[in-house]
Amino acid sequence: MERQDIRNIAIIAHVDHGKTTLVDAMLKQSHVFRTNEKVAERVMDSGDIERERGITILSKNTSVMHEGVKINIVDTPGHADFGGEVERVLNMVDGVLLLVDAFEGPMPQTKYVLRKALEQNLKPIVVINKIDKPEARVSEVEDEVLELFMELEANDEQLDFPVIYANGRDGIAKYSMDDDSSDLEPLFKTIIKYCPCPKGDIDGPLQFMVTTLDYDDYVGKIAIGRIVRGRLRPNQNVVITDGEGQRRAKVGRVYTYEGLKRTETEEAAMGEIACIIGIPDLKIGETVADPQNPEALPKINIDEPTLSMIFYVNDSPFAGQEGEFVTSRHLRDRLFREVQTNVSLRVEETDSADAFKVSGRGELHIAVLIEEMRREGYEMQIGKPSVITKEINGQKCEPLEALTIDVPQEFMGSVMEKLGTRKAEMVNMVDIAGYTRLEFIIPARGLIGFRSEFLTATKGNGIMYHVFHGYAPWKGEIPGRTRGSLVAFESGTTTGYGIFNLQDRGDMFISPAQEIYLGQVVGESNRDVDIDVNPCKKKHLTNTRSSASDEALRLVPPRVMGLEKSLEWINDDELVEVTPKSIRIRKAILDKHDRKKAMRKAQQ
Repeated sequence: MERQDIRNIAIIAHVDHGKTTLVDAMLKQSHVFRTNEKVAERVMDSGDIERERGITILSKNTSVMHEGVKINIVDTPGHADFGGEVERVLNMVDGVLLLVDAFEGPMPQTKYVLRKALEQNLKPIVVINKIDKPEARVSEVEDEVLELFMELEANDEQLDFPVIYANGRDGIAKYSMDDDSSDLEPLFKTIIKYCPCPKGDIDGPLQFMVTTLDYDDYVGKIAIGRIVRGRLRPNQNVVITDGEGQRRAKVGRVYTYEGLKRTETEEAAMGEIACIIGIPDLKIGETVADPQNPEALPKINIDEPTLSMIFYVNDSPFAGQEGEFVTSRHLRDRLFREVQTNVSLRVEETDSADAFKVSGRGELHIAVLIEEMRREGYEMQIGKPSVITKEINGQKCEPLEALTIDVPQEFMGSVMEKLGTRKAEMVNMVDIAGYTRLEFIIPARGLIGFRSEFLTATKGNGIMYHVFHGYAPWKGEIPGRTRGSLVAFESGTTTGYGIFNLQDRGDMFISPAQEIYLGQVVGESNRDVDIDVNPCKKKHLTNTRSSASDEALRLVPPRVMGLEKSLEWINDDELVEVTPKSIRIRKAILDKHDRKKAMRKAQQ
């Protein structure tokens, strides 16, 4: 049976190609909001971190009604680090809206998300977005999209895709560039015409795939997914199965989406995207099935993590001063709770009860988790990121990334030189409207710490994106940080005089009147070795005063080390201390004599 009254569609695209803005416009034109309602910009990006960074991290569900047809829309992340989110939600839909920027064209993540959609045999609708850009190259981008489909070996049906031209910010869509349109009507009509209806047995035994988990303080765990077969009702007896084991449960309440709101319903049928409340132990990838006919749906395959970091309990001299959750039990519970909803993440216990190995898709993926935890009141220490290697055919292999860089021509040489030392291989180079686009295959560890170097080398004019490419034999050593650290050799309060006297030795990370402790890293040295310093030094008064003694000290502003910058910067013997109010860099061994002993022991 086909359900003509429903369409399930996901919006997929490279980061910053306008997915969330387009969904905003679709919601407004479907009269989801009241006429006098104040609506936030990018209403789908509801998380604080999403709003601050201007990116989508978690996939979101919403729905709009158009001419009696309910269109369930899933807004997906564009960053490669959150690719696990995209892979999961594609299980819920029958078609995809592939958004492509009218100037940038297909980018690495466009290729990645489109490949995932084509593998699941989903019907694509191409939307060339941002056609109002002055440098838009619409016809060229259209050709590039077709080439991408052919490169990904799309079948004949997938190659016969409709194209819509849109300006998501102004809420305009057109069938052709010459059309005169003032709304998104052409887009709605194309979705209803080309996105396949849900097909299945509406009266058969229940099958519901859990694709996403949400949490609400009032009702607890919320399981979101698609009803593949049958009907779902409140208080229904069900069996939870993953193909291996089974357990009985009872559904509490059932919700469906109306606009941005979840609405309680007495029945949801095949093809609908629904939410179940009342089963606390549900996991992503499990099937909620009929007790008389408990058939499991195929498991969701997610790409493996490529990067790991060790999370330690905070044991610095300032531990427990700012955070509420500081023990190993707190840290363990929070990390294992995250794994239930964050499918691309892995958490493993180590030999120490105070350390946990956390593996994810990239630095940003794990950094967002750390940022969320510190805002919740957690304190922890993080070790240097390291890539996850695999043994393939008896060879040690490492993850590679496909890196795309857009730079003005004058910076091309310095960028290529820096990437050369990081074992990057160039695979393509094209000129696009005054910029040069360089494409490389680079070991994932070669990208650790590269972003800040890249922004310095291009004076902030370069743009870089990367996406997982695959595994290949180990490429050999990559030189790390070339400068040492300035390490405080006593605890105390920093002084302007103390910092002023250290400025010639390197870049400082601290400012006056700041509490520091023995072993804290207070700056980056000009030399390639660590230097022990005292930024708490006070000026001793004497009877003799020189004419210049009271002149104001001119301090160079400190280098601000945010979370990601700190994680990229640290060496193997250093940690990043993260608390709700502070981010500090410290030596793993605080006392300088103990550090020297450990170094001598390691060299033996």
